Parts: sequence; C-alpha cells; structure tokens
Amino acid sequence: RGLFTAIIGGFIISALGGSRFQVGGPAGAFIVLVASIVDRHDIDGLLLATLMAGVIVFVAGLLRFGTTIKYVPHSVTVGFTFGIALIIFVSQIKELFGLTVVEPSAFLSKLGALAEALPTANMSAVVLSVLTIATIVIVKKFKPTWPAFLIAVVLASLLALLGHFNAETIASRFGGIPHGLAMPELPPMSFGLFKQLLPDALALALLGSIESLLSAVVADRMSGRSHRSNTELMAQGLANIACAFFGGIVATGTIARTATNVRAGAHGPISGMLHSAFILLFMIVAAPLAGYIPLSALAGILAVVCWNMADKGEVLRLLQSSRLAASVLAVTVILTLLVDLITGIMAGTAVYYGIKYFIREPAAQP
Repeated sequence: RGLFTAIIGGFIISALGGSRFQVGGPAGAFIVLVASIVDRHDIDGLLLATLMAGVIVFVAGLLRFGTTIKYVPHSVTVGFTFGIALIIFVSQIKELFGLTVVEPSAFLSKLGALAEALPTANMSAVVLSVLTIATIVIVKKFKPTWPAFLIAVVLASLLALLGHFNAETIASRFGGIPHGLAMPELPPMSFGLFKQLLPDALALALLGSIESLLSAVVADRMSGRSHRSNTELMAQGLANIACAFFGGIVATGTIARTATNVRAGAHGPISGMLHSAFILLFMIVAAPLAGYIPLSALAGILAVVCWNMADKGEVLRLLQSSRLAASVLAVTVILTLLVDLITGIMAGTAVYYGIKYFIREPAAQP
C-alpha cells in the first residue's frame, strides 16, 4: 500500500503541486495514526479516513489556509529540519551496521538499544554502506552531473550479489514486491463511519498539511526557489483522494525524499513524476531485480541525505546570532527528537512569538 501511495499520490503531488521539487508518498510521521486507525476500523476505515483527509486538505487550499506557513519562524524551520535529519540518520544505523536489534520507538531508548547492539555488527553490511557513501562522494566530486545515488546502489547491489555478501536485501527483509497497481474502487461508506472517523481524518489532514508545507519550505531553502502553498495543499488533497481509490494510505510531501531530489540535481517537477513512474516500472518489470538491493546501500544514501539536510552552518549561525534564535532552535530540535514533529514546530513557534511580543528580548549590545 505504501508503494501504491508513492506511485499514485507521488505523481499527483509532483504534477499539480506548488513546489517544483516536492516528492510525495507515505511518511513515517503517520505511523502511529495509521496503525491506530487500522486497529480500530480495519484497512477500509483507513482508506475512508484518507479520502476524508484529502477532501479537508483540498478545501483548506481553496480557502487559502496555506499562506499561514509564512508565520513559522526561520529558526523553527532550521530546527525541525535538523531534528528530522537526526531522526532519519538514527533510524538507519541498524542497516548501516547490519545490527541485530529490536528498536524502541522513543529516540533516546533507540540510541541506547543501538549502542548495546554494536557487537552484533555485520561486516558485509558495513562494507556495502561505506562503499555506497564513498561512491556518492567521489562521483559528486569528480562527475557532479552523473546520477551518483543510482550508480552507488547499482555497484553495491552487484557487489552483494557477485561477492555473495551476507547482507539483508529488500527481498530478504520484505519478501516479494507487487507486480502492478490495484484496481480502483470506492471504500465502504456510512454516516456512522464518517462520524467515527472525522477526528482521525482531521488529524491526518493537519499532520499532512504541516509536513507537506514545511517540506516545501525546506526545498525552497535548498534550491533558492519559492513554492505556492495553497496550490500545494490542493494537490495534496487530490493525491489523498486518489490514493484512497487505489488502496493506498495517506500521502504527504516527504522531507527526506524531497531533499534527496534537490541534492540529486532536480530542475523541476518532472523528476518527482518520474520517481513515481520508475517505481511502477520496477513493480511491473524489475520487481525481482529490485529485491537484490542491499538495505545497507539504501541506508548509506539516506546517511548522505541527512548530512546534506542538516544545515550545520545555519544552525551555528542561529546559535550565535541571538538568544531568541538560539532558544527557539533548541526547543524545536529537542522536542522534535523527544516527542514528535508537530510538538516541536508548535512549541518552537510559541516560544518565538512569546519572547518576541510578550517578554521582549533585550537589544543586542554593540
């Protein structure tokens, strides 16, 4: 269902959205909500909640609610981007080192579990992840116009296959990949189900809207372009409506994939549309081949993306610029790591306006 979401939702988001670089699809931020809805209402309830969320987000775009994103302070944007980069990197440590561990969901507990599992490291996975990272760095340095990520994945996959490396792959971890899209159909509906799912749909719509718009802001910062927030919301709404018909789950703009898109040299929305087309092509034609890709190679790619996402220079500049910026940055990063993205953004924004308009930060000394 995640693959269906990346194909259908991702294509619509790239084709119709207000950001030239946005890549859409399923996102980790929705895990808790999605699991809770499926637990209470089964998969049909999730499909209907996704459809309802899509309508809500589309209407929000029509009513021009997307412009509220401009009130999110710059230090909050830098802070949550840095926090998300750390979260994504930590989530890939298991695959980078081939660790045998059951990871807790809480950030600090996860760090502790990973540290304890270091003696279980798989040298095959380590070699493949290092090779992937080194290939990307070398290709970017000497042949910057070449597709470094794709070259790195192909090399790692060939080495793992021909060298008989003992490393987990997509196929060994997740089994077979679907060979095509599901046929579209309307999820079961009733007034009672609508009423029960309305709070869940509102939560999906709010989280999806915030993550999509902030992902577009990250793309703006990385590319120097500007997105159209209301157009982006309407595209997100249409994408979720379509996903519900094709058996997909909730779609949103994804920060990691969008950042990867920009760093890989994208020039416009065609790359995001091709991203969806290639996933479909792999499902139809090359599903067995995709199964040979080592998870450690994919983790290596995400490690590079995280390094590029985390704007270290801007973080240092904000920490040194003023107590207001430093406080907002710290609150946003810490709560993004320890609680969740929404809490980090809301708290950081509240601290910014609270200090700026109510406490009033002392003027900087010359």
